[in-house]
Amino acid sequence: MATPQLSPGVLVREVDLTVGRADNVLDNIGAIAGPFQIGPVDEIVDITTEQELINTFGKPISTDTQYEYWMSASNYLSYGGVLKVVRTANTTSTLLVNANAGVGIASTTTLKIYNYDDYQENHLTDSSFTYAAKNPGSWGNGLKVCTIDDFADQTVGLGTTSLVGAGATIGFGVTTTLNGVVIPGAGSTSSFSGFLKGIVVGLRTDSTGSSSEVDIKVVSRVETVGGGSTETKINYQEGTSFAAFGTGAAIHFVDNDGELVTPTTGEFYTPATAVDWYDQQTLGLTNATTFWKSLAPRPTTNVYVSDRQGENDGIHVAVVDDDGTITGIKGNIIEKHVNLSKAGDAISNVNAPQRIYYKDYLADFSENIYAGYNPSSAADTFHNTSPRASGFSTDYTAVTTADGLWGLDAQGVTFSVVGNKTYDFGGGVDYSTTGGMKAELSDLITSYNLFENKDEIEVDYLIMGPGCATKSESQAKANKLIALANERKDCMAVIGPHRGDLVNVTNTTTQTDNLIDFFSPLTSSSYATFDSGYKYQYDRINNKFRYVPTNADVAGLMVRTSLVAFPWFSPAGQQRGVINNAVKLAYNPTKAQRDKLYPNRINSFITTPGIGTLLFGDKTALGFASAFDRINVRRLFLTIEQALQRAAEAQLFELNDELTRANFRNIVEPYLRDIEAKRGLYGFLVVCDSTNNTPDVIDNNEFRADIFLKPAKSINYVTLTFVATRTGISFEEVAGRV
Repeated sequence: MATPQLSPGVLVREVDLTVGRADNVLDNIGAIAGPFQIGPVDEIVDITTEQELINTFGKPISTDTQYEYWMSASNYLSYGGVLKVVRTANTTSTLLVNANAGVGIASTTTLKIYNYDDYQENHLTDSSFTYAAKNPGSWGNGLKVCTIDDFADQTVGLGTTSLVGAGATIGFGVTTTLNGVVIPGAGSTSSFSGFLKGIVVGLRTDSTGSSSEVDIKVVSRVETVGGGSTETKINYQEGTSFAAFGTGAAIHFVDNDGELVTPTTGEFYTPATAVDWYDQQTLGLTNATTFWKSLAPRPTTNVYVSDRQGENDGIHVAVVDDDGTITGIKGNIIEKHVNLSKAGDAISNVNAPQRIYYKDYLADFSENIYAGYNPSSAADTFHNTSPRASGFSTDYTAVTTADGLWGLDAQGVTFSVVGNKTYDFGGGVDYSTTGGMKAELSDLITSYNLFENKDEIEVDYLIMGPGCATKSESQAKANKLIALANERKDCMAVIGPHRGDLVNVTNTTTQTDNLIDFFSPLTSSSYATFDSGYKYQYDRINNKFRYVPTNADVAGLMVRTSLVAFPWFSPAGQQRGVINNAVKLAYNPTKAQRDKLYPNRINSFITTPGIGTLLFGDKTALGFASAFDRINVRRLFLTIEQALQRAAEAQLFELNDELTRANFRNIVEPYLRDIEAKRGLYGFLVVCDSTNNTPDVIDNNEFRADIFLKPAKSINYVTLTFVATRTGISFEEVAGRV
């Protein structure tokens, strides 16, 4: 109501009719669940192309007709819709298991990490595995994960295996007796007066057993200054005189008690060889030799960590298709992640706030692996040994048990190192121990239950795909989808027959009876459709022809109809009902057989010469005569109901008065008029005024609108009458008499 004016003037008013604008809201979103080869489990993933389907969920597999699920998904996508895909779980504890590298030697045989959320909630601190395939199943058993950190600076050959003073042999098992190494300057070639200090981080005998090699991490340098000395922390740099030493250097070893360990003659060892450690490191591949230096420079301390007085956090991770199962190329490096961090709080200064803690980064960006147990907490024997050898500045001693474990915040931490590691994957199992891909009915139902909440998950077509092993299970699956559609009331369940009723059944009469027997017990609903089809199509990925269900094609035809016309047009017939990729049908019913099927709510697929294979019926699964027993009418109402529901939501908490009602009518009536102009309605009436918004209704905080619609009807039956007349008869005389 306008504010009254008390003197001449112009009143400017604005009325906003844009709030709650009604639009066509069918987005052509399908949904399917099944036992796919790879991919996250029990998680809805939006797929828009076949290639995206391959990348996310793998390829069609021949076992247990798993290909029917995959090809149903692919067929739907070929019509242009968006598909929400769920990879079904297997609740049997020993099935659908992630390939992994366990802690120690063997893989964990029952590790199940279903998806990202499952990893974050249940496996982030799991100590049963070191690395695991992201996707459950046997496909990951051929993976290797290779890691390397800044373990050692140089590898030095000593030319002997005997440490007389220590009473031990240099080799495996004597690490704890060799906790320190002192590296003097190399005489006249040294750039400073004094010596280097370092830590022995690894040792081994050579292939002949005649000499030993030690891996040394340079820690500091000590310079002589006026009778005293100063110690400076340094970082190893290959090729510099102060940080590297050659065969002319002398090495003193100090044991756990700080006692000098001397060789048989003299007070020091003279290296026979001295090489850069990182340059010698290769990935532990079965079918190839690849040096780490060809992939990335030596791991370093990341800027984030060094800024916080930490060090040794850098780690490289490579994921390798070792046996060629995934890519077809043995030893193919499929992922490379450089200079990730062992610090739990680390972020990239280049792409801040990008997390680079290796567990977080791999979870976010790796397509193939998760990280679990920290290798450093048990495998890093040397750095977790205490007490330290005497003679080393406490400021520059390598890590202790308390402060070196991975995952700590970066502040002041020198992270432990484990060197060059290779993790061989195993233990991955599919839906059966023999490589089968059969999903159980209960697990399929659990997957489809993810689509229950229509407020969160938008779906237009619930696609059945193939049935189950038995007819009764297939019927149960169909009724589940129908019940879900009935509950949501914003989508349609697209149901197909049981495979065993059609495929390899040679008698068409038997096929007809089988179809009627299968569909007759199913729930009556206008939110579902039944079809007669299994089509024979080419599987280009596996180079063979296969029979696959056509219910995904029915959903695809509805997508096509929305794209080329409008949802209220029928998806059947020659104009919009020809399906893709059909070589032939498992069952091509005759007119007499279709006459039996159609009264039983079954829409036939037929092959017509010169036209192709097409849907030849547009009934819903409603069991009685009604306007809603046609697909186009149901989809018309779905479109209108969803659009006007959104418009009505804008009226919530507004005042129930004539202005609000008028605003609502001004939204609804133009929208319906547009649909009428586009042949979806024969007429409509919108009542939203005081006649249905009575005082009692208003006092009850309600708002009512009654919308009367005359839906347009599709043509199902055509009668052509040809009348022959005598020459002298006027057509007007006989017209209307036949």
